[in-house]
Amino acid sequence: MRTNLNALTVVRNLGILAHVDAGKTTVTERILYATGTTHRRGEVHDGTTVTDFDPQERDRGITIFAAAVSCAWDGHRINLIDTPGHVDFADEVERSLRVLDGAVAVFDAVAGVEPQSESVWRQADRYGVPRIAFVNKLDRAGADLDTAVASIRERLHPAPLVVQLPIGAEDGFTGVVDLLRMRALTWGEDGDTATEGPVPDALYDEALRRRRLLEEAVAERHPAALEEFCDRETLSAASLTAALRDLTRSGDGVVVLCGSAYRNRGIEPLLDAVVAYLPSPLDVPAVRGTHDGSEQERAADPHAPFAALAFKVHATATGRLTYLRVYSGTIGKGDTVLDAGAGRTERIGRILRVRADRHAQVDRALAGDIVAVVGLKSARAGSTLCAPGAPLVLEPPSVADPVVSVAVEARGPADTDRLASALARLVEEDPSLVVRTDPETGQTVLSGMGELHLEVAVEKVRRDHGLAVAVGRPGVSYRETVARGVSGLVHRHVKQDGGAGQFAQVVIDVEPLEEIMGFEFRSTVVGGRVPQEYVRAVEAGCRDALTEGPLGGHPVTGLRVTLTDGATHVKDSSDMAFRTAGRFALREALRASAMTLLEPVVEVTVTVPEDAVGTVLGDLAARRGRVSGSATRAGAAVVTATVPLAELFGYATRLRSRTQGRGTFTARPTGYAPAPAATPTR
Repeated sequence: MRTNLNALTVVRNLGILAHVDAGKTTVTERILYATGTTHRRGEVHDGTTVTDFDPQERDRGITIFAAAVSCAWDGHRINLIDTPGHVDFADEVERSLRVLDGAVAVFDAVAGVEPQSESVWRQADRYGVPRIAFVNKLDRAGADLDTAVASIRERLHPAPLVVQLPIGAEDGFTGVVDLLRMRALTWGEDGDTATEGPVPDALYDEALRRRRLLEEAVAERHPAALEEFCDRETLSAASLTAALRDLTRSGDGVVVLCGSAYRNRGIEPLLDAVVAYLPSPLDVPAVRGTHDGSEQERAADPHAPFAALAFKVHATATGRLTYLRVYSGTIGKGDTVLDAGAGRTERIGRILRVRADRHAQVDRALAGDIVAVVGLKSARAGSTLCAPGAPLVLEPPSVADPVVSVAVEARGPADTDRLASALARLVEEDPSLVVRTDPETGQTVLSGMGELHLEVAVEKVRRDHGLAVAVGRPGVSYRETVARGVSGLVHRHVKQDGGAGQFAQVVIDVEPLEEIMGFEFRSTVVGGRVPQEYVRAVEAGCRDALTEGPLGGHPVTGLRVTLTDGATHVKDSSDMAFRTAGRFALREALRASAMTLLEPVVEVTVTVPEDAVGTVLGDLAARRGRVSGSATRAGAAVVTATVPLAELFGYATRLRSRTQGRGTFTARPTGYAPAPAATPTR
């Protein structure tokens, strides 16, 4: 048993997180190259990267699907997931973070913290994933480590603990000073190997100053380091390393390294930091799940009952792959496992160690492993697989509500069934996609997280299934809320058609909530006029009524319903009667209330040449955008604005045409806001 547990100490499960174009995939490629997993450096612009293996990723030059790879460094096995950086694929990041023990957050040395950098950082906060930071692209014009670190401190609010000092700047960036061991690491033009040497004389005083700042910052946050610092007025490299490891794993500090992934400078120290500071499966808390209403824990022990979480499903030409994070126990080829959510057993056909689109078969997987398995039919992303004799349900990753929809239909009547099958497979692979039939038009509606998300999904149907698909104009998901409610609305539900009848009377008040995305139900009934079990039924009926509002049939949110009175019948009252009464009472109350339509809004960050700012501001104003800030960064203007999502369709093309192809923008959802009265909803 000790041998197996010791094996877990050399495992690191980590993700690469960042804003789009910060260099995540290039960092991953250089890690694979440095570890000897690949023998040539893949490039995003050439379409030769290992992790961006999907044809759409290579065509678009961005990461769309999270890709898992395994490699080895300094006697450790690193299971690494390269995650998407575009906001439309944030759910793919969410599913990855749910199963990771640590992460490397990559930041652009020119741009610093960008909108999606902030979003993925908050996602990692929710799952308590320890991180180290890598400030990339130090070879770019305008790159500045201190400015990037300041943006990390101001926008993400961790304690950045900078352990390196760049040697040279922009085109002259050649290496780093390791502040822990006070040594210089430099790379030649090929960038293949680091040369170790003394700290350059010109940087020695600055390196000493920064080393002192690092010691003080660590001593301030770590009791053992503080004790040594007070006794000796300095910290040894070993003490600093141990303290940095503790601060990283507790989340009280973030180690910051720097380099240029494109030029292959700074990757070996990054790998050393991954091994030194990020946790192994034994260092993270035992996973928690439920069984029969009670909470249970499963430690990362190969001899414990088997428990794993499926976080990704991928249909390939050779079969269906289900990606698993094994939390406890051991599985082998041919083993039977229980899908705890579906309540059915399945057999493991093969177990694969993954390297993006290539796989190596293994006989078994232990606690702490991330592998793909073949043979599972019912498991979906978020499913718990466990030993049949020790059932357990693990918390699945959360799935965001879709905000953009398009109508899709097969161009030929004979392809309708094939399209339905293709869409079902899409949803199986990506739970953030939703397929439904519009009850008014009979059209098939595909909903997702953004315009690009849906564009990628439809293109996948066309390429993978050879289907000609017609796509309607995108539409957004509106909500309705109460601007002014009603009080004392009485609704009596009476039904008598032979046999037992139905009777329920309710009196409700409806009022708006301060938080527009929420629903609250309460009861102030006294004297037992409505028994408690019927109160719960009224609440269920009210929730039923929230699915369609009176303005356009959109979901209703941002209201409080109070049950103030009611009446029962000794024979004819029932849960069903009160649920029906609650549903019709709230529908009637909403029709009598003043309602407001809500539309999704996004925060847009537009980066353009300074001479194009006026044009961009005018265009944003025409799209009902509200500018919240502007700044100048490395010779370009950065404008931040809040814009209704419905106004952003086609904006990328418009921006390129107005800035001669030099403008870029990113967007991230910020919630809902009242829409103008004339806004179309269909």
